[in-house]
Amino acid sequence: MAGEPSKTYKNPVVNYSLPDPTVIEAEDGYFYLYATEDIRNLPIHRSKDLVNWESVGTAFTTETRPTFEPKGNLWAPDINKIGDKYVLYYSMSRWGGEWTCGIGVATANCPAGPFKDHGMMFRSNEIGVQNSIDPFYIEDNGRKYLFWGSFRGIYGVELKEDGLAVKLGAEKKQIAGTAYEGTYIHKRNGYYYMFASTGTCCEGLKSTYQTVVGRSKSLWGPYLNKQGKTMLENNHEVLISKNKSFVGTGHNAELVTDKAGNDWILYHGVSVANPHGRVLLLDRVNWKKGWPIVKNNSASTEAKKPKL
Repeated sequence: MAGEPSKTYKNPVVNYSLPDPTVIEAEDGYFYLYATEDIRNLPIHRSKDLVNWESVGTAFTTETRPTFEPKGNLWAPDINKIGDKYVLYYSMSRWGGEWTCGIGVATANCPAGPFKDHGMMFRSNEIGVQNSIDPFYIEDNGRKYLFWGSFRGIYGVELKEDGLAVKLGAEKKQIAGTAYEGTYIHKRNGYYYMFASTGTCCEGLKSTYQTVVGRSKSLWGPYLNKQGKTMLENNHEVLISKNKSFVGTGHNAELVTDKAGNDWILYHGVSVANPHGRVLLLDRVNWKKGWPIVKNNSASTEAKKPKL
């Protein structure tokens, strides 16, 4: 019938550059998404259905943006609710600055901000991990942890109770090898699933980025592929790779579960039809024999909407 809302959506769900997305469902009924600052000062968008997104500003302003990496950019944020605060971890880096880049943290009372920067948590040359970017926060068994890394190993460390600093005396531990960045760990049915990205993110239509996954019975690994080979030795399963419409498909956000119990994954890719920046993509994640799968192992062009 005329006027009926469509039951399907088309990728990309945002047809301009929103790389390295992170998402959270807030108490106001919206999903809030944050991304690498191809839009200056770290863009924030919101949506009721994961399909239709609107810009609601930026996490920082020219006056409030972090400054610990001179001439650095804000990359790969990670949004969380810790206590009554929205806590945003971010990378600050510049191309080639693999020993001076680092991870900082900011907080806000509501998901649209304004965010108050608390500054740098650590940088590469202090914590001893080259290319310390791409933070991911997780709580497990009452403790709080941060995982991070980009093609120099994926590491984790315990945080203080407020999540704003590394716990005194905590030691970092490596959980995956040098093939990965963009870590996200998802707990499901007794397993920890480590989603990550391999390949090149930022070479336009030549980008080789893809989303991969391994699983473990423990947060600290070993994370294995289906053959039992470890991600410490760069073994994994491919979840999303290129097709004729989208290439460079990686750096996924947190999984979102809809009202029908279906899981959805937001991630970025380069559109063959509009190869400017990295656009926002959405796909359903199915589970088969304890492993996540995306239909055709690649981005859809049109699919049924989430039930939200």
